[in-house]
Amino acid sequence: MPKFNLGNLNELISKYSDIVLAGLVISVVGMIIIPLPTWLLDILLVVNLTLAILIIMVALYITDALKLASFPTILLIATLFRLALNISSTRLILWQADAGDVIQQFGSFVVPGGDYIVGGVIFIIITLVNFIVIAKGAERVSEVGARFTLDAMPGKQMSIDADLNAGVIDREEAKRRRSKIEREADFYGSMDGASKFVKGDAIAALLILG
Repeated sequence: MPKFNLGNLNELISKYSDIVLAGLVISVVGMIIIPLPTWLLDILLVVNLTLAILIIMVALYITDALKLASFPTILLIATLFRLALNISSTRLILWQADAGDVIQQFGSFVVPGGDYIVGGVIFIIITLVNFIVIAKGAERVSEVGARFTLDAMPGKQMSIDADLNAGVIDREEAKRRRSKIEREADFYGSMDGASKFVKGDAIAALLILG
């Protein structure tokens, strides 16, 4: 019986990453169109919460942004996944007044003692904080980061050329540094676009709630 090899699995995933990504996007779009049973929605909501925690932990402890160059793509897929869950849960609430145990338990925390007025006010505050502080703040941070990175590119390129002409670095090191600068520009540009997508998701969530 052949042994399980993690290296072969990573190689297989890397080889077919485009197919896997396309399959994930198609599955998420299918969630928007096809009604989900409550038990499956509960599982997907738990998966979404776990994924959000993992993304936060990775973002907090990573030392170099380029070590996770695929972060904008991950953020886009996670946001699309959350939007699909929002639509699916809203469909179940309007259709059968039941969106599963996860939403029911979360609602019991938001509505303390069954006071729906207090619960509604708290929920509105949470929603506004999510949109005004988090979504708009993240968009502004990404926009400023992309702008400063792009503005600093000519100076970094000139510094590399100066070090190369002075003999401080060789051609291979200069090529590596230029490649790093290009990847940084691509990363921050992608993050700027992803943050706008997140802001659009927050606006859509407000409209769905209304």
